[in-house]
Amino acid sequence: MTMNAFFARGAAALLWALTSLGAVAAPITLTDDRGRALTLPAPPQRVISLLPSLTESVCALGGCARLVGTDRYSNSPAEVLMLPKLGGIDDAQVERIVALKPDVVLAATSARIIERLEQLGVRVVVVESKTHADVQRSLATIAQLLGTPERAAPVWARIQREMTEAAARVPARVRGQRVYFEVDASPYAAGSSSFIGETLTRLGLGNIVTPELGPFPKLNPEYVLKAQPDILIGAQRNVSEMPARPGWRALRAVQGGRVCGFDPVKYEVLIRPGPRMGEAALQLAGCVANLPEPR
Repeated sequence: MTMNAFFARGAAALLWALTSLGAVAAPITLTDDRGRALTLPAPPQRVISLLPSLTESVCALGGCARLVGTDRYSNSPAEVLMLPKLGGIDDAQVERIVALKPDVVLAATSARIIERLEQLGVRVVVVESKTHADVQRSLATIAQLLGTPERAAPVWARIQREMTEAAARVPARVRGQRVYFEVDASPYAAGSSSFIGETLTRLGLGNIVTPELGPFPKLNPEYVLKAQPDILIGAQRNVSEMPARPGWRALRAVQGGRVCGFDPVKYEVLIRPGPRMGEAALQLAGCVANLPEPR
């Protein structure tokens, strides 16, 4: 190799390295779900997530190693279990968050800590997911934030494949049957306009909660009794005590054992609007497909 060729190759390598470094350090500009535009000088390397679904999204997009703390309920994937736990939506620990020197904090709209953190100079990106479309957009926003926008589409495509697979597992005899999906024993229900309701629709199931009641309405128990759902779904601890509720033994779903009760680990998958929505659909399909025939 001639000396000129040697220096030319060295210059090319140096140019490639500088170009790559510039790409990595390129500023990130995005608009969060408050409609607020934010610019970061480079993709964040120290990220705090204050919602389990956001934690799961960061990890599904390849950013798990950048997390330096999460809310107390983030428990998936296993890598996040040992991270500092910083409270929840209503009691996030400001001092500990600031001490971790995050480049950015991911939070839901309802998080009470947002204004305080911003007053202290911490960048907050608000991400809210109530529907399937919201989840798709949230994945794209987080991927953009991490500087890896190309990773969002494959994650969303996987969710869609799993949804399609789940729908194919629901027998024709079950399709069209109406579901009461309980998210809290108060009782709060998953309405047809929620991400859970949209999953039920993808599976060919109906919902006793009509769209005008909102995504997660609190119902009068009489509403459920009058609606006579074909299938009851919820956390196992709640489903198991439904027969003891006043009047609920009159529900045909109770009498016929047409209930899907999920243990805490599986139930968490159902109620988190994030990258495991396809897994949630598969769980639901697996249960309803094995229910006894209506009486």
